[in-house]
Amino acid sequence: MKCLTIRQPWATLIALGEKQFETRSWQTAYRGELAIHAGMGIDTTACGQEPFKSALARHGFTVDNLPRGAIIAISRLADCHEVTQADAVEGWPGGNELVFGDYAPGRYAWKLEDVTALARPIPAKGRLSFWEYPVLEGEQ
Repeated sequence: MKCLTIRQPWATLIALGEKQFETRSWQTAYRGELAIHAGMGIDTTACGQEPFKSALARHGFTVDNLPRGAIIAISRLADCHEVTQADAVEGWPGGNELVFGDYAPGRYAWKLEDVTALARPIPAKGRLSFWEYPVLEGEQ
């Protein structure tokens, strides 16, 4: 299965359904199933600021109990939208989503749908870009 490593708290925000777009500096033609891997890094400053702090707290998370070094959710990468100057002027995509990503013109917003948090995170070492994880029966 294709995986993408994302720093915390962004990985958990995706798993919780609080964040629907992952912003990247590169585009992808890939569409399909994508596992969300929580990397080892945590942005502790972001975790203590709003709206991050409240979004995490609604689900019982703080900077101290975020999962790290594990696959935490399965999603479907549905679209890859290049952010335009018009998007930036309009404040797209709005709400907390705008704060949870980098929507500068020229970046790419990857639309994640059908996100399902795993009941038990799967320990795994992350990598840059897409990487493959051999899915075993019963892990989902």
